Parts: sequence; C-alpha cells; structure tokens
Amino acid sequence: MGTGTRFVRILVRALLLIAALSSLLLAVRAYDSRTGPPLELWHTYVPEELSAGQIDGSDWNAYLRHEDSLFEQVRREVTDRLPTSAQVMSNRYFKNSPIYPPGFDHDWNRSYEMLPPGKPLGAVVLLHGLTDSPYSLRHIARIYVAHGFVAIGIRLPGHGTVPAGLTDVDWETWMAATRLAMREARRRVGPNCPLQMVGFSNGGALAMKYALDSLEDSRLDRPERIVLFSPMIGITRYARFAGLASLPALLPPFAKAAWLGIVPEFNPFKYNSFPVNGARQSHRLTVALQEELARLARIGQLAKLPPVLTFQSVIDSTVSTRAILTAMYANFPSNGSELVLFDVNRRAKMGQILNPASPLALSRLIPRFPVAYRLTVIANAPSGSENMKERVVEPGSTQWQTRELDLVYPPQVFSLSHVAIPFPPDDPLYGTRQDEESGTKYGAALGTLVPRGERGGLIVSLDTLFRIASNPFFPYVLTRLDATIGEPVRRSGTSRQSFDRSMSTPAATTSADSPGIQMDGMSDDAVTEEDLSAATP
Repeated sequence: MGTGTRFVRILVRALLLIAALSSLLLAVRAYDSRTGPPLELWHTYVPEELSAGQIDGSDWNAYLRHEDSLFEQVRREVTDRLPTSAQVMSNRYFKNSPIYPPGFDHDWNRSYEMLPPGKPLGAVVLLHGLTDSPYSLRHIARIYVAHGFVAIGIRLPGHGTVPAGLTDVDWETWMAATRLAMREARRRVGPNCPLQMVGFSNGGALAMKYALDSLEDSRLDRPERIVLFSPMIGITRYARFAGLASLPALLPPFAKAAWLGIVPEFNPFKYNSFPVNGARQSHRLTVALQEELARLARIGQLAKLPPVLTFQSVIDSTVSTRAILTAMYANFPSNGSELVLFDVNRRAKMGQILNPASPLALSRLIPRFPVAYRLTVIANAPSGSENMKERVVEPGSTQWQTRELDLVYPPQVFSLSHVAIPFPPDDPLYGTRQDEESGTKYGAALGTLVPRGERGGLIVSLDTLFRIASNPFFPYVLTRLDATIGEPVRRSGTSRQSFDRSMSTPAATTSADSPGIQMDGMSDDAVTEEDLSAATP
C-alpha cells in the first residue's frame, strides 16, 4: 500500500470521526434545548433595527427617531401582550414593575448626549458592552462633561430593547453605529476640538476597530485618545463554535438552542438572557480586530495610533486578559499608552475555596521588559500595610516604581470582575454602598444583595449575584481619567513627574445628578517587587 493511499485513508477516518463527534454534540445540544425554562415574548420578538448601510446613510436625529419607534414596538408587542404568568414584579417588561425602565425619570437604555454648561472643549463617544446599555458608562460620561466635553452614549443595535434583538444583528452594524456616533461628536464640537473614545468590553473592541480603521480611511475622524474598560480583544475558544451550537434552532422544536442562557429579566439596564449570536458576533469582531492590529503593525501604520489607557482585572471570565497584552499592547508603538491591571486581594481569607491559579494570574501575565507602554499594577500584600500599592514600569524601563495608595480591598472581595471597573461603589443599581434613596432609584440594588438560603429558592443562580458589579478602586480610576482628559496628547512615554502630578489632581465632583450637566437628544501569595522583577530579563 502506497504512502499516499495510507494518508488518504487516515484523512477519511479523521473526517468521519469529526463528523460523528459533531453530530453527537449537535444531538446533545438539541436535547438540552428541550429542557429548562420556556422562551418568553422578549426572547422571540425581534425589533426592526436599522441595517449597517442605513445607519451609514443616517444622522443622529434620525437614529434617535428610529430608536423611539423600537421602544414603541417593544411596548406594543411585548409589554402590552404579556401573559398573566409574566406580569410579575421581577420582570422589567411588566409596566407595573418597579424595574420597568420607561417608569424611571430617565431610561438609560436609550442613546444620550450630555452637554457641558459652557462652550465644549471636546467630545467623547462612549460604547457599552454586549447585552448591556448606555447606563454602564454614564459615570464616565459625567467625568468628561465635568472637563467641558460633550458626551455621546449610543445604544448599539440589538441592545436596550429585548434580548431577542441580539439574535438578528451583526458586528458590522455595531461598527456603523460607532461611526455615526463619531460623526455626531464632530458635528457637536466643530473641526478643531479633540475627540476621544471610551469603550467597555465589546465596546472596547469597537473603539479600537474604529481607531484602526481611521488610520487608513481619511473620511473617519481620528480620536486623539482612547480609554478602555475590560476590552474584548480576545474571548473564549467556545465562541468560535457558537454558530454550530445554534444549528438545531433551525428546527422550531429546538428554538431554545439559539440561546446560551435563558434567565429572568430582572435587570432594568442589561439583558440576563444571552443568545448564541451575541457570542458569535463578538468573536467575529475580535478576529477582525486582531487581524487588523497585526497587519497594521507589520506595515508600520500603528505609529499614528493615539494613546490607549486600559483598566483591566487580572481575573476576567468574559474576556482574555492575556490577549490584551499579547494581541494588542505588544503591537503598540511608544505613544504614551498604558495598561492598568487590578490584582486579586491577597489579604482575603478564602484559602480553602480560592482557586490556586488565582494568586498566580498576575505573575503569568507580566511581560518581559522593556515594553513600549507603561504598565501599572494595583495590588496589596497578605501582611503589613493593608493599603493598595501602585507599581509602575515606564516605557523602555525594567525598574518598578512603587507608591502606596489610600485605598484598601474590601475584606469579603477576592478580586474585581469583568463588569465592575466602570462603576463606583455608590452606583444605585450595582454599587455595594447604598442609601435609602439610591437603593430604590431603579427598583433594585443588585450590588448589595448577599442572599443566603437553600438552592432552588431564587429565580436565578447564585453565580449571577456573586459577581462583584462595582469597583472599590473607582476613585483611582476617576483620578487617572481627570489627568488623562485634561493633559495634552503625548507621542512618547509619560515622565514620572507628570505621573506624580496626575495622582495629586483632586477628584472631580460627579454625583449621580451633577448640576450643570444638560441632557440632550434623549426622547495567599504576596506579589512583591521581587516577584514582579522576576519577569524582567
């Protein structure tokens, strides 16, 4: 028997095995889809969003008018048709529920513009994450407004209405909405004022993709700075096969196969249910982003990239922290970019239940120095002072510089999370600190819930409530943003003296209802310096 014949037989057997395994997995997926909770109206009704081409040919006011029609569709086709079984206080689509968004003073599911009291000094576009809404970056928007910027928070297509909206949308439409928001930002402030972009999670990928596109497309206004929170530069391998997981949904009896999770909708500003298509589109976006980053790096085009400031938890179950370093920051030129990593709590008394890999996450991420960007680590130690320490390596350096911060890890918190970083502890919905008034502002105070009881007694799993949803180190984020927004753009590493000045900048006052802001367009291992130095060649 010839070598070629043997190879063909081996190949055929391998293909047959793959086909058999795929069929088995699809059969299991189809069976699973017949169990669990049923699909509700908000899982089956899909509002009629604009296409990417229609958005590219539209303007901000037309987008808002269409947005109005979407929410009217949801009221007519979902809220007004709820069966009696769905008319419960924990359903955001029930009009008598305390978490019914149209019942609030302002529905943060909708796109918004915030205007400073005087003449704008610039504009910022804020892009929320997957299954999220413009609510998630409203605190960041108000920081920019305090600096004299117009803040534009756009509701990305498929979001803010019903979870089914994400079953029939693609990432190219999200990019079209991003371009629309940037056009509106330029219109608002004129040709000479700076534009900045802020992206959270999936919105971070969109912000970076737009910035890269603008390097080669002169029709796109180029941002002067980019700020990212838990950016979705890379996601889990499972997302690659998300399209296959939904194949049984082509047959009506297996419609639930189009969903990775079907959960009661008790959050007024974020979907709890998660469609397969959402994961698939995010994966397609990250693949396109990583390919463009690598290509532009090869041909030297990233030299024109604006500075990027990223805030990221070392432990993140949604996005790949490693991809942020290896697929993005490793390609950056020396342009003043910075990555801020929040370490785990090394004083948390959870040794018996803490994953042994968690305390090692930081040491496994630290790159070989020198690098072209500034790396900042916010961490504590298991003994000695309980205060957090900020450790910084400047671009081109191999030495850590350390300073103590007036911040501590809450003792019951073992790490930050993917969703926590842009929210202050007193956020009315997600914060861990609530007063009587703010705790009822949006019908729920999800960040303060610490339920104890028997399994099966709640409408959701404890995993949903266990994840920290606000950032105890938000004052640090705020101070860094104050300095970043106000300082001129740099094309090289920032000096230590300028960093010291930034840390002494008083925090801006940006309460939940800041005066002077106008709303428009809204119908047990320590990580010591020695440990960190071990990564240095």
